[in-house]
Amino acid sequence: MRVYVPLTLSGLAEAYKTGELGPGPFVAYAVTPALREWYLSDDIEELEYAALNRAALASLRLVALDPGAPRRRVVVAVDVPDGAAAAEPGLGPDPAFLGEVRVGGAVTLAEVAAVHVDSDEAGADVTAAADALGAADRGDDDAQFVVDGAEDHELLWFATQEIPNLVGLGD
Repeated sequence: MRVYVPLTLSGLAEAYKTGELGPGPFVAYAVTPALREWYLSDDIEELEYAALNRAALASLRLVALDPGAPRRRVVVAVDVPDGAAAAEPGLGPDPAFLGEVRVGGAVTLAEVAAVHVDSDEAGADVTAAADALGAADRGDDDAQFVVDGAEDHELLWFATQEIPNLVGLGD
């Protein structure tokens, strides 16, 4: 099962140092029955893209909570065994939790398929979105427009070998 783990660049650096994402349980996003129902698509690529975007929003929330974190969203794509990730019972179709799963234990970096990170050019929009997130959550339409502006930036794909350079530990 492919899951998408929201992080910050600081969190990715820590995972690189320890060699794992975790400890578990931790939140990730995946193609769940509720996400399928909400998205109304059978195209697995579209559904995985929706799960990736849900993880990107969760990453934005992590960035907003950490004033010292670089203003870039980070999502790590990981293939975990079936049963290693499960949706929380009772979350159902609540839009706030669409695609959310819990990964039961730590995941080694060797299991990571790819890393998705904002470009440097997205920094200003991600900063503005992180600052506006609280107001958007309270229903402010103007703030939601600012948050949506971060989503206009596609996350870039990076191979796992590029993690040291992404977190500033490369040659």
